Amino acid sequence: MKIDLTDTTASKINKALVEGRRAIGTPAVGMVLTMVIVTDEENAYDALKAAGEASHEHPSRTLVVIKRHRRNLRERTTSRLDAEVRVGSDAGAGETVVLRTYGEVSDHADSVVLPLLLPDAPVVVWWPVEAPEAPAKDALGVLAQRRITDLYAVDNPLEVLDTRARTYAPGDTDLAWTRLTPWRSMLAAALDQARVKVTAAAVEAEADNPSAELLARWLEARLHVKVDRVVSDGPVVTAVRLGTDEGDIVIDRPEGPLATLTLPGQPPRTLALKVRPTSELIAEELRRLDADEMYAIALTGEAPKENA
Repeated sequence: MKIDLTDTTASKINKALVEGRRAIGTPAVGMVLTMVIVTDEENAYDALKAAGEASHEHPSRTLVVIKRHRRNLRERTTSRLDAEVRVGSDAGAGETVVLRTYGEVSDHADSVVLPLLLPDAPVVVWWPVEAPEAPAKDALGVLAQRRITDLYAVDNPLEVLDTRARTYAPGDTDLAWTRLTPWRSMLAAALDQARVKVTAAAVEAEADNPSAELLARWLEARLHVKVDRVVSDGPVVTAVRLGTDEGDIVIDRPEGPLATLTLPGQPPRTLALKVRPTSELIAEELRRLDADEMYAIALTGEAPKENA
């Protein structure tokens, strides 16, 4: 069910949500969090689709904030809020409100979002494309327990990565880091099996890949060795090589969903290591909403301080 509201207010949107639930006979129970997606019109569809798929694992109220461009003097001086309320089958396993802000309302989107948050439920803010320099200090970011960005969506990811390191606050995370979960799990399992001291390391990936840089920083922090960055043809991360006195530990994925794991003194084995869709990455991030210390270590080289 969809309800379109033009030149509306947060109170009218809440009323429409209640009416929509009543019309389809669905109570407002079972939703575990509020997800706020801050995006533009071009990327809203893909972001909303990913959030909808993730909502089957984490039923949530999804608020999509689309700040419309001010094309002329009238739009710059006229404030307006339009909304599209979706409940039932049109909203995945929760509720969805698409908010389009015009004029001064765009500068105060937090005042629109705040009355629409689920009471006593955690808040996650996701910027699929452009994100603020310091997400934790953003007006919407302040409302959230977890703030998700994506270095893959920016023009100079390694420069932005360094900025994120300077502005990091507990609760920040990035999908470039989430994409590494299978790699990190396999590397940890390989080291548990090999039980050898790593003396050298290298990460192979396409140029300027933010996931590769985060992986290299994480290995340096955890293994206390210098990690070489090796440029390959990609796509994304293609191999990790850990040098030991007994031989190299290698995970090699030149292309496709399969990787080869090689351990000293053991025959190579094939492992599944696919590139996961955005919906799976978001679902993973929503499984835990506390600070990700491993991301902080990879980003800044040290664990976050308590009460930071």
